[in-house]
Amino acid sequence: MSVTTDGSKVVLTHPDDKTSCVTILNYGATVTSWKLKGQEQLWLSEAAKLDGSKPVRGGIPLVFPIFGKSKTDDALGKLPQHGLARNSTWEFLGQTKSNPPTVQFALSPEIANQELTKLWPSDFSLVLTIELGLDFLKTAIEVNNPSKTEELKFNWLFHTYLKIEDIEDTFVSNLVGMKLYDQLLQETYVDKHPVVTFHEEKDLVYKNIADERVIQVVRRGEPVHTLKRHNLPDAVVWNPWINKSKSMADFEPKTGYEKMLCVEPGHVHDLITLAPGESWDAYQLLYRDELKYQAIE
Repeated sequence: MSVTTDGSKVVLTHPDDKTSCVTILNYGATVTSWKLKGQEQLWLSEAAKLDGSKPVRGGIPLVFPIFGKSKTDDALGKLPQHGLARNSTWEFLGQTKSNPPTVQFALSPEIANQELTKLWPSDFSLVLTIELGLDFLKTAIEVNNPSKTEELKFNWLFHTYLKIEDIEDTFVSNLVGMKLYDQLLQETYVDKHPVVTFHEEKDLVYKNIADERVIQVVRRGEPVHTLKRHNLPDAVVWNPWINKSKSMADFEPKTGYEKMLCVEPGHVHDLITLAPGESWDAYQLLYRDELKYQAIE
């Protein structure tokens, strides 16, 4: 079977290539592994908690309804950083397509983390669709506002941890000319560098990136990850480097920063606002591709 579940996780295996598979925990609906032709594409901490006791360090955690700490919305401001989606056990809705194998998960206030929904008593409905292609992984989200009277305000982000060989041999391309907020310097500026390189901690939030711009992770001239986005105008580029890695108890090994890079498409620069009855959707598509350099337009 192309889709199996043991009640705590769901595994998709491509029917045309058994070496391409993806594993999703029900807790957080977090993708913890994606193997493409037998090669792992995602980084997962050796100390990651996979028992539902805390959010997973690695894979693709889901950030909703807040990315950082809200200074403009009192209710959102009560939630911990990254919100409640990754802290909640999602409902597995089942398989929707056999080839490519596709499954869906859902989350609503009724089944979400009750300690956190008390802090943020908004009505919402999330449906996550995960599609495993022979040479791609697509994660798509639909957010609905079921309320008849109240607006729904939120951020969304796919907190994607990509596996790489060596961070110092790796760069991120096609973000030149983009405005960004540097969370370490707490400054906003335009990135004038041809590529993003890594020789120290980086925590950058790029803003208003056109859907047509493809983000690539490149090592020694060869693209190792390509990322397409739909309706996700922002992207976080993050590597914790030495000191930050040491400070995170669930980040192992401490040298793991050498083998991972987060490129996280989202809508985090400002809040999305849905009127009663409205919905919003977006997706990220991860795949391999040839080198595609997109200069400043």
